Amino acid sequence: MKVLVINAGSSSLKYQLIDMESEQVLAKGNCERIGIGGVITHKTASDVKISYEKDFPTHTEAFKELVKLLSEGENRVVENVGEITAIGQRVVHGGEKFNQSVVIDDEVLKSIEEFSDLAPLHNPAAVLAIKAAKKVFGEVPQVAVFDTSFHATMPPKAYIFGIPYEYYEKYHVRRYGFHGTSHRYVSGRLFDISGQVKKENSRVIVCHLGNGSSLSAVKNGKSVDTSMGFTPLDGFIMGTRSGGVDDSIITYLMEKEQMSAQQINDMLNKKSGLLGISGVSSDKRDLTAAADAGNERAQLADEILCYQVSKFIGSYAAALGGVDAVAFTGGIGENDTSLREKVCEGLGFLGIEIDKQLNDKARGGAEMKVSSGKTEVWVIPTNEELLIARDTRDLVQ
Repeated sequence: MKVLVINAGSSSLKYQLIDMESEQVLAKGNCERIGIGGVITHKTASDVKISYEKDFPTHTEAFKELVKLLSEGENRVVENVGEITAIGQRVVHGGEKFNQSVVIDDEVLKSIEEFSDLAPLHNPAAVLAIKAAKKVFGEVPQVAVFDTSFHATMPPKAYIFGIPYEYYEKYHVRRYGFHGTSHRYVSGRLFDISGQVKKENSRVIVCHLGNGSSLSAVKNGKSVDTSMGFTPLDGFIMGTRSGGVDDSIITYLMEKEQMSAQQINDMLNKKSGLLGISGVSSDKRDLTAAADAGNERAQLADEILCYQVSKFIGSYAAALGGVDAVAFTGGIGENDTSLREKVCEGLGFLGIEIDKQLNDKARGGAEMKVSSGKTEVWVIPTNEELLIARDTRDLVQ
């Protein structure tokens, strides 16, 4: 069985073709600049790399070109497109309706469209990709795997905001959480590889740290709290996002700077976080280089990030009634050894102690335990595509 995994943006189409018998990635790549030109980059399991410009007026043309790359020419990875058994689509928002992955039919597609108000940058792109895939692949089954579904197990005390309850009833304003596919994969992988922490009676904190970041509190394999909220803006500082702020700041700045709601939204999502504090970059690697060179604002941004992640770990330990393991993942979580050390250095009271030598080795895709204390600390590279492929296989077999 071969599953094509799709992660669509408004002008992009990331993909992986996975052989589910071996779970090997046969090919992966990205169709970019859809609607404004077109570029495709493609890589096979045999390390053949291809990149060229191609006009993609819509996602349909991108899918057609993808089919050619996968099934035609000397670098094909399947003999014909019929070998692709199913398509797994990453969908950011499933609202309160979808607490697990589902086979896509007309009713599911309609619901995904209806949730576009909750994820205006992401769900419309998923809808385009689903429709385009159907045009190209016909009746090949498609499965929707939702970023929000893993967090559907949160209790009301974790997801209801302290605003009039009528807005939850009328507009579904609540904490949804995101990065759920990553949190589910990493927590599940930890149960597989830890000699100590098993799913039953477990208390795990997953730190997904990248340009967008979130933490989750996972009890007995289920999410009971997470840092992102109604949108991916909530939580702690990220590359360009502010994380949680005093809401009165918004009306205060609107009055002082004569800013519109859209300008405020743009500022909080695209001009804040590490970029806004440091004035250097949203990329943690650039920030670290500037901090090491003596840039005080870059040093401050780094300190704030580490401090806030530590605070969330402490609060989630309280929510869980203790903690058995902490797992770091994402581009920053997997590769920034200094951040992991700084985040954990004040958490000894939770039994969290980093082994510096092990920690220094854990980067570049390494999967390893980096702790010496009672509470396990792991670095576990996420693999959202594989989890999407597994869900797809399980639902269509």
